[in-house]
Amino acid sequence: MKYKTIKFRIKDSVSRKHLERMAGSVNFVWNCCQEISMESIKKHGKFLSGFDLQYLTTGCSKELGISSTTIQAVCREYAAIRKQYKKSKINWRSKKRSLGWIPFVVDLRQPCPFSNNVFTYFGRRFKLWQSQKNDAPIRCGSFSQDPKGNWFINLTIEDTKPILIKTGKSVGIDLGLKTIATLSDGRSLNRENQTNKYANKLAMAQKARKKKLVKTIHTKIKNVRKDWAHKETTKLVNEFDTIVVGNVSSSKLKKTRMAKSVTDAGWGQFKSILEQKSKSLGVDYRVVKESFSTVTCSACFERSGPSGLSGLRVREWTCSVCGSVHDRDVNAAKNILRFGHETPIKGIPIGRMSIRP
Repeated sequence: MKYKTIKFRIKDSVSRKHLERMAGSVNFVWNCCQEISMESIKKHGKFLSGFDLQYLTTGCSKELGISSTTIQAVCREYAAIRKQYKKSKINWRSKKRSLGWIPFVVDLRQPCPFSNNVFTYFGRRFKLWQSQKNDAPIRCGSFSQDPKGNWFINLTIEDTKPILIKTGKSVGIDLGLKTIATLSDGRSLNRENQTNKYANKLAMAQKARKKKLVKTIHTKIKNVRKDWAHKETTKLVNEFDTIVVGNVSSSKLKKTRMAKSVTDAGWGQFKSILEQKSKSLGVDYRVVKESFSTVTCSACFERSGPSGLSGLRVREWTCSVCGSVHDRDVNAAKNILRFGHETPIKGIPIGRMSIRP
């Protein structure tokens, strides 16, 4: 069974104070799990599992004003994150440095808590701005807060979207900074640099210490990037049966002088959304090593292109072996598509869904 998450904005005028209070209780449970785990490691030298933490926090739902399923979900999430990072101590949660978060699990034996733009949680009704209809059963979800203080509800439901009709078309995608994404068929996907667009306004707001305005600008930039990524990835999964992307790492490049441009490009978000939609619609999504894709001629496969730091400035070059003229990004995208059919990343067989690097 496939699942997807849908997101709705909560009408904050009445609900905000109740959600903030419950988020404080979630932070309390999280920090309690932290203290218990650290004490267990100190005394007994062993980590507590999510089941152990659930047992130790049983019976405090009514006092904290949150559902027992929320407490259990927090315990499981804490244990999973601690195991993932292999640390005895992870970040504490507080109102000042953590955005609000309230997870929950829906009991399918009970009546559906979501109807007529209203979601019922722990006896309280929350009105939503419902942007799309939902008839699928809800499995679990969470309340979440954005930097502006607005609250949203995220519902995990069964994905009933039908598989698309095969088109027989494949595409390679080269991710870059000058052009965010270049397709192997020669098309370019790009948008205005949001970091540069709001740089002066953001600097003035920060200098004047207008914290609310700073959060508003950051939220605006984030929403524009995400909206663009959703629109472009939807077009791609509707047009192609096979999508091959290079394994360029934004996390590594963020440590260089190109950090601001890499952040604005949003490669990680673009690839994540593209992978999710591909999986949902039955599109074959592959990630390949893109080494030498820019210097290899896509016609004769010889490494005759400009290399080194000075070669990055050359946007068009001619192969010295076969004489083919190449656009740097389009040539790289064509090679990435070829790599996707020949040499996918080690451990990921051809024809299976790949995992993002």
